[in-house]
Amino acid sequence: MARRTDNELTVQDANGNIGNAVSVVNVDTDSEMEIDLGALALRMLEKIHWILLSAFLCAAIAGVYVYFLAKPIYQATSKIYIVGSETAISLSDLQIGSNLAADYQEVFKNWHVHELVEQRLGLDYSYTDLAGMINVTNPTSTHVLYITAKSPDPEEAKMLADTYANVAREFIAAKMDIREPNIFEEAMMPTRPVSPQKTRTIAIGFILGMIAAIAVVTVRFIVDDRIVTGDDIAKVGNLPTLGMVPVQDLSENNLAEERAKHSGSRRKKTENKEEQQEEKKA
Repeated sequence: MARRTDNELTVQDANGNIGNAVSVVNVDTDSEMEIDLGALALRMLEKIHWILLSAFLCAAIAGVYVYFLAKPIYQATSKIYIVGSETAISLSDLQIGSNLAADYQEVFKNWHVHELVEQRLGLDYSYTDLAGMINVTNPTSTHVLYITAKSPDPEEAKMLADTYANVAREFIAAKMDIREPNIFEEAMMPTRPVSPQKTRTIAIGFILGMIAAIAVVTVRFIVDDRIVTGDDIAKVGNLPTLGMVPVQDLSENNLAEERAKHSGSRRKKTENKEEQQEEKKA
């Protein structure tokens, strides 16, 4: 009777005697995949026309999107000076203004401010829509708030920026019981859209198309396990390649043509032999 353990094989007879143990060798079947970068580069050169076609196609799609489908967005910026409106400003006022910059930015998140802007302009936007169209920033080491508004309509973008600046000034003075900030600069009428960025979008489409095509070619190269060259035979079977036989088309039409050629050549040889014999007899 034989009994197998994890690393050895023992034999036991009918009397219970155990024979010599035989070690069992574990075979590691894990194999590592190697990628021939040189062959991959050659495959890329072979498929370069498909890679470029994919890149130009994606660039064309991006161009159609930015020129015909995407809605242009305009941007206008109004600025307010957050220190105050009095002529004499002390150092403590400047320090307080720096500390209040974050508080002033919170004013533009108040729903009451959005409501006042909507009422003055007669717009049909929700609070969420208006909040998404406005961005307020305070550049480092300055006492100026930048109120930036974005809209598909350039005139509406300017009106939003200016109206938010005025409403915020009044709200700050009424609710925070401090000096009303000054208008530092009114928004200018935008003449060019800030998005979409046509050149950048088309370039990104070109790059993404090229990357996608390269990825497809690489994946197909890795999963392709066909034996094509003599080097593939040497790698798989450790056998040298002595010669190569060209592939022949054995279709019926080609076979008929080959037979016709052979029969024609035979007839010519026979005719030549007969002519030579007749010349000898003559």
